[in-house]
Amino acid sequence: MAAPLLDGGELAGLLADGERLRCVAALVLGATNVDEVRAATGLDGRGAGRALARLEERGLVVRGDDGTLVLLAEAFGLAARAAAPPPPPAEHPDAPPDAARVLRAFVRNGRLLSIPAARGKRLVILDLLAQGFEPGRRYPEREVNRVLAGWHPDTAALRRHLVDEGFLDREGGVYWRSGGTVPAAPPSG
Repeated sequence: MAAPLLDGGELAGLLADGERLRCVAALVLGATNVDEVRAATGLDGRGAGRALARLEERGLVVRGDDGTLVLLAEAFGLAARAAAPPPPPAEHPDAPPDAARVLRAFVRNGRLLSIPAARGKRLVILDLLAQGFEPGRRYPEREVNRVLAGWHPDTAALRRHLVDEGFLDREGGVYWRSGGTVPAAPPSG
């Protein structure tokens, strides 16, 4: 039997009533008929009947042909999943799978969480950072620091890694991009 798709507010509203909440608890704990619900909840016949009727009306409880009461507990999970916000869009949808895995581990909301110690992972991050610099353009050190500070506070370490790994070159306090991937231009049309 499929559980109804109740939204979180509707489900909370059903359970906001103390008698209905007690009936649901009794059913969770194994009650299968009105007498067992009454015994478990301490409700009189009228209170238990009213609460169970409302739960049945909303589809959270069903009654079998033999009168057995069944709580459709999966309705709680369905409501929770329906109320959950959608997953955030992938931050790096065009990255190859191995690079995307590294980027997911080290980059959140456009910020570098930490500088990877492993060279292979660090190269993936440095390639991403290098894409923030336009090929052929010269950058004074303060501008390189400003770009890198948008990613991580340790601009000196990032600058040093970019130069050491050949992503940037440096001479006399001026930097320029010398490596890394260049994103493909969108097709003109």
